[in-house]
Amino acid sequence: MRLAAFLLLWLPLAVAAADIRIGVLAWQGEESAAAEWQPLLASLQGSLPGHRLQPSYLDLGGMENAVAAGRVDFVVTNPGNYVALEALYGVTRIATQIIEAGQDSAHTVGSAVIVRDDRHALKRLEDLKGQRLAAVSPDAFGGYQVVWAELKRHGVDPEDGDITPVFTGFPMTRVIEALENGSADAGAIRSCLLERLEREGRVPAGRYRVLSPQGAERPCKSSSPVYPGWAFAAAPKTSPGLAREVLIALLGLPAERTGQTWGVPADYHPVHGMLRELQITPYDFLREHRLEAQIRRYWPLAAALAMLLACWLAYTLRVEVLVQRRTRELSAALAARDQLAESIQAHRQQMEHLSRLSILGELSGTLAHELNQPLATISNYALGLARRLDNGTLSSAATAQAAAEIASESERAAGILAGIRAFARKRTRIRETVDLPTLIDGAVRLFRGMIHDAPQVDVIDRLPADRRAVEVDPLQIQQVLLNLLKNGLDAQRSARRSGHPMTITVEIAADDGARISVRDHGTGMSGEEQSRLFEPFFTTKADGMGLGLSISRSIAEAHGGTLDALAPDAGPGLVLRLQIPLAATAPETDEPAQ
Repeated sequence: MRLAAFLLLWLPLAVAAADIRIGVLAWQGEESAAAEWQPLLASLQGSLPGHRLQPSYLDLGGMENAVAAGRVDFVVTNPGNYVALEALYGVTRIATQIIEAGQDSAHTVGSAVIVRDDRHALKRLEDLKGQRLAAVSPDAFGGYQVVWAELKRHGVDPEDGDITPVFTGFPMTRVIEALENGSADAGAIRSCLLERLEREGRVPAGRYRVLSPQGAERPCKSSSPVYPGWAFAAAPKTSPGLAREVLIALLGLPAERTGQTWGVPADYHPVHGMLRELQITPYDFLREHRLEAQIRRYWPLAAALAMLLACWLAYTLRVEVLVQRRTRELSAALAARDQLAESIQAHRQQMEHLSRLSILGELSGTLAHELNQPLATISNYALGLARRLDNGTLSSAATAQAAAEIASESERAAGILAGIRAFARKRTRIRETVDLPTLIDGAVRLFRGMIHDAPQVDVIDRLPADRRAVEVDPLQIQQVLLNLLKNGLDAQRSARRSGHPMTITVEIAADDGARISVRDHGTGMSGEEQSRLFEPFFTTKADGMGLGLSISRSIAEAHGGTLDALAPDAGPGLVLRLQIPLAATAPETDEPAQ
C-alpha cells in the first residue's frame, strides 16, 4: 500500500522519458556559451536520467524565434530578455540565478560605470555629458541597458546625444580595454566584475573606480540599483510536471559542480519598470506615441498636409495680394470717377449758366422795352403831378392815385430786374419742395415780363389738390420752362403766328409723376429733326447754339425725369413734354418762384 501511495503521489510529476530542449542565450557566441553552461547542463543531465538534454545556444533573435515556434521547452536568459519573452510569449520563470554566493536571488544583477582613477574630473554620472561610454552592446542588459536607465535618471540621455556610446561587443573585458587604449572615457560593466578581475590580478587594484556608487553594504560596488539575475524559464507549452521535475533537479545541484547557484523565482517587476522607462522591448510600443515616432510613421501624410497647407497659404497670400491690388485699382478708379463726376458737374453748371446767359442775351433786346414801360409810366405820373401842381389843380386824391401808380410800376420794374438777376446768377444745385403750378406761373410771368409782344400763355392745371408738390431746383426747372416757351415763340414767329396763344398743360403722367406739356403753333419738325432735337449743337435756328434743349434734357434727367418732343394731336406746332417725379410732401409756402 505504501508503494502504491508513493507511486500515486509521483505519477502526476513523472513524465515519460523524452528530450528536454533548452535554449540558452549566447551573448558571447555559441562556443563561449557552450563552455560557460556545459557544467550546469551536465549536472542537470545527471539529475534527470530519464531525459536527454538538448541545449541550443541562441542569440536574441534566435531565442525569440525558437520560443515562438515552440522549438524549446526551457530557456535560460538574462532578465531583460526574459521579461520580453514573458510579455510576448508567456514563458514562466521557475528559478533565478544567484551570481555570487550569499546574495539574495532577488538582487543579483547591477551595473557599474568605471573610469580610470586618474580621470579626476569624472566623479559622478552627471560628469559624463560629452564623454564616450564603452559598453558591450545596445541589447546587453547588465552591460548597457541598466546603465542607460541610470544615466537617464541623472539627466544624461545617450539618445539625446549627451554621451557617445562605444560598443565593444563580448567579452565584457573589452570595455576595460577601451578605457586602457583611450577609445572611451568611461565603461559600463556588470557589478562585481571589477572586483573579480582585481582578485584574479587581471586588473591592478585601484586602477579604476566606480562613479556614483550605490549600496555601500553590498559586496560589490554598483552605479545602479540591482535587479534579479538570469532566469531559468519554462516555455508556454511545457507541462507543469516536467517544469517541476526540472526545478527540483535545478535547485538540488551543488554549486561546486556547476559554478552557479539557482534560487526560487525572483520578482522581475523592477526589470519591467526599467524597460518601460527606457521604452524598449517589450515596451517599445510606447515609442510609437512619441512625437518623433508619430512624425516618422505619419510623415507622408504630414508632408502632404504641409504641402496642402503651404499651397493654401500661397493661394491665400496670392488672393490677398490680388485683393489689395484690385482694391487699389478700384479705389483709384472710384477716385477718378468721382473726379470726373465733379468735373462733369462743374462743366454742366458752367453750361447751364452759359445757357441762361444765352437766353438773357436773346431776350436783352426786349428787356429794355419792358423796363421802359414802367419807367415811362412813372415819368408820366411825375410830370402830370408837376403840371397839375403848377395849375393848382392837384388834389389829394389825384396825388395819392399817382403815388400808388408810381409805386406799383416801380415794384414791377424791380420785380423784372430781380427775376433777371436771379436767373442770371450762377449757383450750386439745390433741391426745394415747391408747388408746381406756382412754379409754372412764375416762369410764365417772367417770360411775359421779358418779352413785350409775348403771346398769351394758357396754363391748364389738372393736378389733384393733394399731389402738386415737386422737389426740384426751382431755378433749373424755370430755366427749362423759359427755354421751352422761348423755342415755342421762335417757332410761332417763323410760322408768322407769333400772336397765337401757347398752352401749358400740367397733369399726372402714366408713371405717377408730373407731366408738363408746352404746346406751340409753330412750323413743327420733321421726324429726323425731332429725333436729333436734343443732340448738343443741333439747331434749326440760323443764330442758335443748339445747347438749350440738350441742357434742358440734362436738367430733367438730373431730377429723375425726362424731356421729349412729339407732334400735337391736332393742328400745327410741337409739344415738348417735361416729366418729373412728384414730391412725397406738399410745399409749406405758395409763394411764386422767381
